[in-house]
Amino acid sequence: MPTTASMTRRLAIALTSVVAVFWFVALGLGVYVMQDEFTEIFDSGVQETAERLLQIVARDASRDGSGGETRTAVMIPALNSQYLTYQVRDRTGRMLSQDGAPEPFAVPLAVGFSQTATHRIYTAGTADGSLFVQVADALEHRSEALMEGGTALLLPLLFLIPGSIFAIILVVRATLSPVAQLRDEIHTKDSGNLAPIDESALPKELRAIARSVNLLLARLKSALEAEREFTSNSAHELRTPIAGALAQTQRLLSEVPPGFRQRTAQIERALLHLGRLAEKLLQMSRAEAGIAISDERQDLLPVLMVVTQDLERSSLGAGRLDVHVEAGTTLERPIRADAFAIVLRNLLENALIHSPARSRVRVHVDLNGIRVANESAVIEADVLANLTKRFARGPTEASGSGLGLAIVQRLVEQMHGQLSIASPPRGQISGFEVEVRL
Repeated sequence: MPTTASMTRRLAIALTSVVAVFWFVALGLGVYVMQDEFTEIFDSGVQETAERLLQIVARDASRDGSGGETRTAVMIPALNSQYLTYQVRDRTGRMLSQDGAPEPFAVPLAVGFSQTATHRIYTAGTADGSLFVQVADALEHRSEALMEGGTALLLPLLFLIPGSIFAIILVVRATLSPVAQLRDEIHTKDSGNLAPIDESALPKELRAIARSVNLLLARLKSALEAEREFTSNSAHELRTPIAGALAQTQRLLSEVPPGFRQRTAQIERALLHLGRLAEKLLQMSRAEAGIAISDERQDLLPVLMVVTQDLERSSLGAGRLDVHVEAGTTLERPIRADAFAIVLRNLLENALIHSPARSRVRVHVDLNGIRVANESAVIEADVLANLTKRFARGPTEASGSGLGLAIVQRLVEQMHGQLSIASPPRGQISGFEVEVRL
């Protein structure tokens, strides 16, 4: 699936592209203006040089001429032939003097600018048309000057563009930091954290979003509280008639004739199973309602002690629990005590029910969480993978609903923890172990 680009990257690319386009357009306009100005400057220099040379040539010709005849050679100072070349010609086109141009220029003897494929030429002439001075400037010199000027403008851009990308990314990230803050705030919201988002620290463009999220959180919190209250009340309402029916059945079992005791015992077992199933279904309903996360951190070790002591007082867990808490261990987590009690009770009841009678169940508590291990045959990997599904049961003859580990899995996910199942446990050849990392 295609990945979605971040707003920072998209804005940085868009802004850098727009700035770069404007820079290159400005560079093109600058080169165009530079070319026009260079043409004016070079033409002015060529024209001024030609007119000054014409004055010298005309003066020398007037001094040395006789009877209106012009000398065949006029001596004038040499120019820098690297840039300018000149020719002195009479009205017939005969060359009287030259510097760096032995062949006559292929342009007419008319005052003004002319151009060949390689030179820009200015022709200056006397008033009577007897003498002409032509000064030529090579076009490659102008192209070289234009190229050097354009390069001087381009080179800074090659360094400015990467620098602009970096600067734009920093500015965009700083500008979009409230968006990231709002995203992180919304990401932390779940059934255990429905506190409203602080709108005061957000810019006005994002306050409408935060306000809408807060309204949604308030409605969700109200719905969850109503569901939790209904679930809690339903638990009491279901326990009471089932407990009453079970008590009446147990009393009836002691009073009926021996021929009816077997059927009465079956009714008792059915009511016991119904009571356990109703309890598990109500726990599952509470887990689905999202009761795990608390707004405040709570110490879970007292909850562990209460649950284990309660089970040790029952016939199922009497004398069978080995609880080991590592020294210095604390279990302070933002988790509701009742949700942790449901997780722990399901783990311990499963371990007690699905292990041999009078076998020991080991409970190990450390800073990372809890491990519960019991004796059992080795369970295949494909069966282990399905044990956290609803109504899934392993290869056991013990009674049960198949909901215990499913409830644990759902609550551990809400606690942002991790549930792992292993058979056999690490370092053993048989048994079953469940680890909850919180």
